[in-house]
Amino acid sequence: MHHNTAVRRLRTIAADCDRVGSLFDGEDGLYAVYAFGPVLDQPGQELEAVSILLVLGLPAAELPWGVEPPGCTSLAHLLRLDKAPVLRRWRPAEWPVANHEIRRPLLIWSRQDGVQSAALDALADQRAEPFRLSDPDGDVLAEQLARELETSTAHLRAVRDRYWDDVDWRRSHRGDGRYPEEHLWQAVDGYLDLLDASASIHSQM
Repeated sequence: MHHNTAVRRLRTIAADCDRVGSLFDGEDGLYAVYAFGPVLDQPGQELEAVSILLVLGLPAAELPWGVEPPGCTSLAHLLRLDKAPVLRRWRPAEWPVANHEIRRPLLIWSRQDGVQSAALDALADQRAEPFRLSDPDGDVLAEQLARELETSTAHLRAVRDRYWDDVDWRRSHRGDGRYPEEHLWQAVDGYLDLLDASASIHSQM
């Protein structure tokens, strides 16, 4: 994917958020969308996909790292994120936007201000640096990773405990082309990713 194509995709996502955002404007709804990853860090290079982060008002316990609850999948369909090469991540509004993977993201849409045209124009011109968030320092990131790892561990245990025998849980986590096995995989993958990131940052301190 060429850089210009990636930016057009981000513009479309931001416009779609304006179009359907009012459907999810409750306290647990969509707050903001950020771009991150190679489209910012390697501008001008060919990309396999654009990476975005969607911030929701859900409690952190319901939105641990790497997990996509069924309601989020429905929102992704409405935003047509499954119709194009888009890597999506989800983040609770009560946590900082950045973490070990989301480095210096770029806001492209917010509930309060809508489409961030100036930031998207700057990204198209490969001059988006002034619009990007700053990285947290090492101590702040380590503390955040510890909180996220605790949440992710609790989520993984809950999924394990309900995976085989909880018929209601299995039914509620099946649909939109997804199955309980995928939710179990996400719980494991998110936990291990945070565990590795936590160990890495502590080795650097």
